[in-house]
Amino acid sequence: MTAVRAVPWKPVAAAGAVALLVAMLGGTVTDIGPWYQSLQKPPWQPPDWAFAPAWTVIYALAALSAAMAWQAATRRSQREWMVGLFALNGLLNVLWSLLFFRLQRPDFAIIEVAFLWLSVALLIVVLWPYARRASLLLVPYLLWVSFAAFLNLTVVRLNEPF
Repeated sequence: MTAVRAVPWKPVAAAGAVALLVAMLGGTVTDIGPWYQSLQKPPWQPPDWAFAPAWTVIYALAALSAAMAWQAATRRSQREWMVGLFALNGLLNVLWSLLFFRLQRPDFAIIEVAFLWLSVALLIVVLWPYARRASLLLVPYLLWVSFAAFLNLTVVRLNEPF
């Protein structure tokens, strides 16, 4: 008979709470009002309603990744590095929304999104040696940020100068 391993609820709850906080902060600074509606957008842009479910899935996968990586880490230094990288990523995620929507500067956001992309890629690389599944859970996030960066660039090109 194999023993059933208990799911560590504290890392899951903490990662879920932080993901929810980042999502709420990002949502607070996201305004799809008249300014955003007036922007020229490419015909291949998903409808506005599709972004919330996409981000919900991405935040859930990131939270699960963080909890799994936390559990897999064997040293405090690994956990500190991981927490720092996830915190940086959350900050960059909110900053992109702030630049694009609140400050209405997609041109600045296109520069910032490169740092957001790098933060996701760095998380994937750092988590890989000790938590491969956690690392793989972040691949959809990297793909989504890649798509968002291309969309951001296209919006800048269609609407410049800012």
